[in-house]
Amino acid sequence: MAAASGIRIGTCSWAEKSLLASGEFYPKGVTSADERLRYYAANFDTVEVDSTYYAIPALQITTLWTERTPPDFTFHIKVYGALTGHGIDPRTLPKPLRELVPPADRSRLSIRITDPAFLHAIADAFTASLAPLRDAGKLGLLVFQYPPWFWYKTASLEQILIDQELMGNLPLAIEFRHGSWLSEQHRGQVLAFLQQHRICYVTADEPQYGTQATIPFLPAVTTDTAYVRLHGRNGENWLKKWVESSARYDYLYNREELNSFARAARELSATARLVYLMFNNCRAGHAMRNAREMARLV
Repeated sequence: MAAASGIRIGTCSWAEKSLLASGEFYPKGVTSADERLRYYAANFDTVEVDSTYYAIPALQITTLWTERTPPDFTFHIKVYGALTGHGIDPRTLPKPLRELVPPADRSRLSIRITDPAFLHAIADAFTASLAPLRDAGKLGLLVFQYPPWFWYKTASLEQILIDQELMGNLPLAIEFRHGSWLSEQHRGQVLAFLQQHRICYVTADEPQYGTQATIPFLPAVTTDTAYVRLHGRNGENWLKKWVESSARYDYLYNREELNSFARAARELSATARLVYLMFNNCRAGHAMRNAREMARLV
C-alpha cells in the first residue's frame, strides 16, 4: 500500500509462523509459498525480509521472490546476524563458509564470528545472494539491526563504516538498540554522522523503560529515504531472553498510536523523498491489521 505523499507501508514478514497459524490474513486455499507472496504483494508494495537475519538465502530463493512480485515491489533485507555482531548457528552458513568454522565450533548452537577475513567472505556471499533483487530493481535497504550491547563509542562508529564497505554500494539502514546512541548528548552527532556517510537512520518504536536498555521514538531523516520500524509496545516480554521471538512483538497498536505514527510519517515526508512505515509487531495478524489501517490513515 502506498500513499500519494510518498509514504509506503508494509510488514517485516509475510510468512511468520504465528501469522500462518492464525488464519487472519491469507484466504483459505492460499497455502503455498508462491501463493502467499503473490497475495501479500497484491495488498502491499513493500516488505522487510526477516529470514535473511537467520541464514543467507539461496539464489534460487531470491530469484523466486523477484518472479512472484510486481515490477514496483520493494524488498528490504534484514542483514544476516553474523554481520551485525550477533551469534549465529554455524549450520546456517553455506557449506563452503561452514568449512571455515574451526572444527571445535561447528557443533555449537551459537558462535560469534569476529575474524575480518571470515566476515568479508560472509558479506560477499550475502550480497551476491541478493543479485536477482538488485538486478530487477526490487532491492531496497539493507537493515542493520545492531545488538543491545553495541553502544555509542568511537570503535562502534568505525565498525559502521566497515560494515558499509562490506556491503559495497548497497544502501544501508541502521537501527540502534542501545540508548546511548540517541541520548541528548550524542543524538546530534550520530544523525550528522549517518547523514555525512549517506546511511539511512531507522526510526524505531519499542517499549520504554526509562533506561538505556531501549531507545526512544525519535523520527529523523539522514538520507532521501526515511525508514520507520514499529515493533509494538509489549513491555512485559520485550527484554525476556528465552521467550519465543514473536511473543516480544505481541502487540496491536490502537487508533491513537497509529494516528501519531501517521503524523510522524507526514512530517518525515516533508524532508524525505520516500518514507517506509514497516510494522514488525509480527504476532498472528497484528502487523497486517495495523498496516492496512495505517494505509487508510495516510
